Amino acid sequence: MPSVLLVWLIPPGTIILLLTLAIALYLTYVELRELEPPPSKRWWAWWFSLVFFTHFVGYLVLRGYTAYRRSQQARA
Repeated sequence: MPSVLLVWLIPPGTIILLLTLAIALYLTYVELRELEPPPSKRWWAWWFSLVFFTHFVGYLVLRGYTAYRRSQQARA
């Protein structure tokens, strides 16, 4: 009975959106870990909140930022 209630409360589309959000947040963690950011928790929280609130677009912004930083480091 509780599983039937869960299906009524959470439509299938919502589960897919939550799954893609979880994947985007995991990829954000992986990207930030490879970037070796400053140990400031604000920096990590800022990127995670950007991806959380803007979802896919925020992750694309993070990817663009990391590509820019890597190209600047390669030039130096």
